[in-house]
Amino acid sequence: MPKPIVVVGSINIDLVVKTDRLPLPGETLLGGHFQTHHGGKGANQAVAAARLGHPVSMIGRVGDDAFAKEFLDGLREAGVDHSAVAVSPGSSGVAVILVAASGENSIVVDSGANALVTPADLDANIETIRSAGIVLAQLEIPLETMIHLAEICSRESVPLMLDPAPARNDLPAELLKNVAWFTPNETEAAAYTHLSPNAENPATAKALFDQGISGIVLKLGARGAYLATATGQTSAIAPFPVKAVDTTAAGDCFNGAFAVALLSGSSPEESARFAAAAAAISVTRAGAQPSMPTLPEVQALLDQQK
Repeated sequence: MPKPIVVVGSINIDLVVKTDRLPLPGETLLGGHFQTHHGGKGANQAVAAARLGHPVSMIGRVGDDAFAKEFLDGLREAGVDHSAVAVSPGSSGVAVILVAASGENSIVVDSGANALVTPADLDANIETIRSAGIVLAQLEIPLETMIHLAEICSRESVPLMLDPAPARNDLPAELLKNVAWFTPNETEAAAYTHLSPNAENPATAKALFDQGISGIVLKLGARGAYLATATGQTSAIAPFPVKAVDTTAAGDCFNGAFAVALLSGSSPEESARFAAAAAAISVTRAGAQPSMPTLPEVQALLDQQK
């Protein structure tokens, strides 16, 4: 039995409105379609990995509102062990998402119960973290909790993959030095390096290595991905040409799939290609968690592109 993936992070309800284009500041547009989906970067990554057939456990919090049962039912149906998800008084996390006809999106998140995930929650589930083959995390829970998680992963020799979103300018060196894989998109990479989003990939990677990070995957959307390690390995991952319908959670899909492939014994480069294929499938479908592909679907796309 493979070691499980453990995801520490956010669980949200996504309120999605489709529109012809994203509005300008102060502008009101009429939307064409409204949907609700289960989301949150943490839950998305957990579902992405579970749909690919890997054992996954989730650590997080939901509120005691009407959404909570839906969240937990959705995780269970996807195959995610949610026994370490606690319930807090108050609201669950909510994301308001605008999706343009081009597939581009704009997202505003109210953290709700996600803001109540504490270091004590990690200590209460230390055996779950110890059992992990890799831990996935994001920045939709408090920073002090993330720092504590990185310390635990370092102490227990469990690799930590950090999706540094939403981007913030106060990530301490003590956190970054304990990250095995740092996986920003172009906008986030620019925020952490103070380089242009159009900067050359090697320059961006070097600026991140200078901060103590050991492994980097730059998620480049329709341009694929760029993988680099502090030991000198670099690889440009070609994109899979697809027609994008909704890019919401494509990066989360990438992270979940990357972790699954790494734990299956694939090389980092092979794992990144597998993840790029999974993410490509996800953007052809609406919603966050509903868009996550299965292992046969990803394998079929990889075989098709050989």
